[in-house]
Amino acid sequence: MHALFHLAYHVTDLDAARRFYGGVLGCREGRSTGTWVDFDFFGHQISLHLGEPFKTSDTGRVGEQLVPIPHLGLILQRTDWQAMADRLQAAGTAFVIEPHLRFAGQPGEQWTMFFRDPFGNPIEIKGFEDLASVYQA
Repeated sequence: MHALFHLAYHVTDLDAARRFYGGVLGCREGRSTGTWVDFDFFGHQISLHLGEPFKTSDTGRVGEQLVPIPHLGLILQRTDWQAMADRLQAAGTAFVIEPHLRFAGQPGEQWTMFFRDPFGNPIEIKGFEDLASVYQA
């Protein structure tokens, strides 16, 4: 079964959301009204609605790091991940966790980075050399 993922969450400014999700991340805008906007988030749908963003805390322990929970994530091929890291750095993005390699030489080896959108919503982007290894234990 093939399915698309949909996630809706709050932002406080739709124009700023368009600049970040459309401009910085490169997501294609979909339908919108005066209170929400949809984006093609790398093949999946996110709906950004005006409202108070959800509260997060750095409580998810992954290895030696605490990561923001809850968060939205994306998994890319390693070369696409590097292009996204370069794009975010060029845009002056402040990272919660700088781009780096995690679990080197282990099952699940991945490149990762965490940052927040302009409204404080945390996003993680992972990069794998081989997407078939994402669920390797």
